[in-house]
Amino acid sequence: MASPGYAANDIGVPSRSAIVGGTDTGHHLLDIEGYSLTKEPLPTGKCICSSSFYLSARASSWRICYFPNGDQPDDAEFISVYLELYYGGVVPVSGRARFSLLNQAGQPVPSHSQITEMHDFIQLGGTRFGFSKFIKRAWLEESEHLKDDRFTIRCDVFVSKELRTESRAAPPAFVKVPPSDLHLHFGNLLEDKKGADVMYQVGGETFLAHRCVLAARSAVFEAELFGPMKESANMAVIPVVDMEAEVFGALLHFVYTDMLHCGSGSKLQQASMAQHLLVAADRYGLERLKLLCEDKLCKHIDMDSVVTILLLAEQHNCPGLKKACFKFLSSPIDSEDSNGK
Repeated sequence: MASPGYAANDIGVPSRSAIVGGTDTGHHLLDIEGYSLTKEPLPTGKCICSSSFYLSARASSWRICYFPNGDQPDDAEFISVYLELYYGGVVPVSGRARFSLLNQAGQPVPSHSQITEMHDFIQLGGTRFGFSKFIKRAWLEESEHLKDDRFTIRCDVFVSKELRTESRAAPPAFVKVPPSDLHLHFGNLLEDKKGADVMYQVGGETFLAHRCVLAARSAVFEAELFGPMKESANMAVIPVVDMEAEVFGALLHFVYTDMLHCGSGSKLQQASMAQHLLVAADRYGLERLKLLCEDKLCKHIDMDSVVTILLLAEQHNCPGLKKACFKFLSSPIDSEDSNGK
């Protein structure tokens, strides 16, 4: 027997399907030309219908019924409009209609744009749905929307599609592509020091690296190693001042692997390393490393560190970290709890 969630005929391949609903849409523009001449031949209760029109899927056709003197005696002062299913098979079609009077720019007039509820339409079965008091004739005849004895009604139709079930099973994978291990290879390159062509002196320790890798990752390194003030192509020692060796090592680790490494010490020690590494990242233009440090420090804000971290954020343009500090300071209850009070 197949495990739950897996196809019975293909053990180990996830089985998946979807129940899909949707809407078929379309619209029709009905121009009333010679409006004044439509009123006398069509008294109250009498209508004339538009040409039939299809929606996008062409599964059903529709027409608009126009009553210039209203559909019922109570509507005699209004124009009534209805949507009628002209062809759609024997099964009722569920849909709704939006009728809009258009202005001279072809845009709907907000005060005369109305949408029906969902209804079941039956082909030529007398099931018309719309509005008996769509436009008051006196208002229309005095408005700018009637020009040269002509106006336009737009009808948008929305029809619910029949629910269906579709397979969503993923095709079998004949080849499994492993995740990228590029960072591992570059990490090994840094550790093995093969082909290293530049040496840095930091806090009494030396670090071997590769000029092309450093330059590709940092514009600052690129200017230092290949710019007008570049160091000699020979294995010259480049001093780095105002930085601890451990921090520079973590910086090189990120340059080669794109991963943040704050050591394996306590949370306090890791937060301290993140602060120093943020400063180094800003110094060497490593924006991603800087953001990683910001994110880590946001999780280490407490009463003892918030002032230091806020100053750091201000000095090195870290808006996200700065917001996190202000949020912490604006929550006195959380601040007291974090300090064990």
